[in-house]
Amino acid sequence: MKKAIYFTILLFAVVTTQVTAQEQSIFPLGEKAKNVNHTGDVWLSELNKPDDAINSQISLAVFAPNAKLNWHTHSGGQILLITDGIGYYQEKGKTVQIVQKGDVVKCLPNVEHWHGSTANNGVTYLAVSPKSKTTWLHPVTDEEYQKLEKPAVYSMNIEKELKDLSKQKWNWMADKNTSELSKLFHEKSVFVHMGGSWGKQREMDVIKSGGIWYKKADIHDVSVNVIGNTAVLLNRITLLAVVGGNEVTNPFMVTEVYKKENNNWQLASMSFTKLVTP
Repeated sequence: MKKAIYFTILLFAVVTTQVTAQEQSIFPLGEKAKNVNHTGDVWLSELNKPDDAINSQISLAVFAPNAKLNWHTHSGGQILLITDGIGYYQEKGKTVQIVQKGDVVKCLPNVEHWHGSTANNGVTYLAVSPKSKTTWLHPVTDEEYQKLEKPAVYSMNIEKELKDLSKQKWNWMADKNTSELSKLFHEKSVFVHMGGSWGKQREMDVIKSGGIWYKKADIHDVSVNVIGNTAVLLNRITLLAVVGGNEVTNPFMVTEVYKKENNNWQLASMSFTKLVTP
């Protein structure tokens, strides 16, 4: 029975990835739920009812901005697969988590929690749970909710800032704009290529001389993980480059590490990992 449940979760995780890539849901929107255990607008669609063969209930929940469930518990626990948007998840007595598409959230059995969208962004998720009891408690107060907005907006702004900066960096590298790159690269920055690793000055010399011309980077996916004043960006790209006079195209996973100093983000490390397939 457990294997069947795990298989169902895995299957829907794969589907969720496809939904994310398409940026639209392949499931029906469902019906707008009555405001009994939540505030704001929420649409629910039950995709699978638990039965004797597979004890898993799977539902699609679509939250408009500024919608939230009441505090509640699940006797059997629940897994949330975030497919779109930005939302909140919080357990009683703990700091709120900001969740977005691609995240997997485990709601442990009998742990009091709530989840919903942010004030300016909707959120969509698949909820997977065994047949169990949900106990609904008191609503999240407006005061509790409004206190969450500043950190959420701050987090989203940082992510956008870093993604824009990384994208601009590729343009500067294509244009061999060493003036802007010199400001971006940290003095102790490290660059790891297939042919070796070196520091800032050599990287600048390589770009300026055309030893490696980063002619065009097609960016497919970008993820950002901010840890205090450090941020790690993963870029899946297809890079058209001119190396030693020869034009080559390769798929890479590029790891960029940024450090914030004097209120500015600087690139501290950049590593290229060649992918087997694009």
